[in-house]
Amino acid sequence: MTYIKRDMEEYLISMSKKFPVVTLTGPRQSGKSTLARKVFPEKHYVSCEDPDILLFARQDPRGFLKTYENAVIDEAQKVPEIFSYIQTVVDQRDQPGQFILTGSSDFLLFEKISQSLAGRTAVLRLLPFSLGEISPSHPREDYEDYLFTGFYPRIYKMGIPAQDFYPGYVQTYVERDVRTLKNISDLGQFQLFLKLCAGRTGQLLNMSALANECGISHTTVKSWISLLEAGYIVFLLRPYHQNFGKRLVKMPKLYFYDPGLATYLLEIQSPEQLHTHYLKGALFESLVIVELIKKRYNQGKQMNCYFWRDKTGNEVDCLIDRGASQIPLEIKAGRTVSPDFFKGLEYYVKLAGDSAARPCVVYGGNANQNRSNADVISWNKIEDLLS
Repeated sequence: MTYIKRDMEEYLISMSKKFPVVTLTGPRQSGKSTLARKVFPEKHYVSCEDPDILLFARQDPRGFLKTYENAVIDEAQKVPEIFSYIQTVVDQRDQPGQFILTGSSDFLLFEKISQSLAGRTAVLRLLPFSLGEISPSHPREDYEDYLFTGFYPRIYKMGIPAQDFYPGYVQTYVERDVRTLKNISDLGQFQLFLKLCAGRTGQLLNMSALANECGISHTTVKSWISLLEAGYIVFLLRPYHQNFGKRLVKMPKLYFYDPGLATYLLEIQSPEQLHTHYLKGALFESLVIVELIKKRYNQGKQMNCYFWRDKTGNEVDCLIDRGASQIPLEIKAGRTVSPDFFKGLEYYVKLAGDSAARPCVVYGGNANQNRSNADVISWNKIEDLLS
């Protein structure tokens, strides 16, 4: 497959002209190395996954950085010793774009960045393909195909069936990386935990209930969720706490960054099975919200999505925070627009008043509509919402 241009390219180039170090992080197999090598073909490329490179960097960090003085250093968090040496090198040269560091673990990377490279590096987060990146070359009529296949580049680059890709991904990356970060003795229990998390996609995260069902402590659940967040497997969508005179839900909602991984953990066997699956709506919701996050990350911005729900059950799936106003967004997997799509939006707009921007509905159909009470946007035209 030919190289698929990533939306982050321009921002990555821009940051390399302003900072001596650019750190590119994100989940395993999201395309970090491919992007860095494509954008910076003139730089040496060294991977710390290579045992010889790893040994060289650990035993002789000064010699390593002298040898690769203008380089892309892949999986840099595996050699935490070199970060303080990188600081010395970049301070001496005082030039932008000296090193491009990539890594898959937020915990290890950011601990070292905060210690040694604070103020010297731009930090970018690259997630798997967005719909806008992959749909031109791999168009799908039904969104269920994307929910089942997911968005990891290797699936598309090598033509790997999703049911063959995800077992190895979980075993090789998720389990290995997690065990590197934390000594988990019972891997079977962790695998159960992963599947239980997938079953809670799009739901409020009740850690006590999850702990009871998995047979572990509340503290362990909190620790394991943090590990999955650090590895870009899951994220927590926080509630928007603006108080409109109602008691609001305070628990976050749990989502997977990649719907294909979630469907694999749910043991869904085909896109057709998704048509009637009880979690189809939640998986569709996650696809849309992650598209919003990818757009922000590709521009070097922080996530600005929340949800809103009061204690009586009134809810808006997503609030896009734009500072002075918030865009209320309802996400519906149905392919036909229904009056029910607008109920939560109408309630919220009435409550929020001037702070609510024009509401939107993203749905499973194919036609955009400009209705009097909201904009209705097709799932395959999410770019219209983001523009």
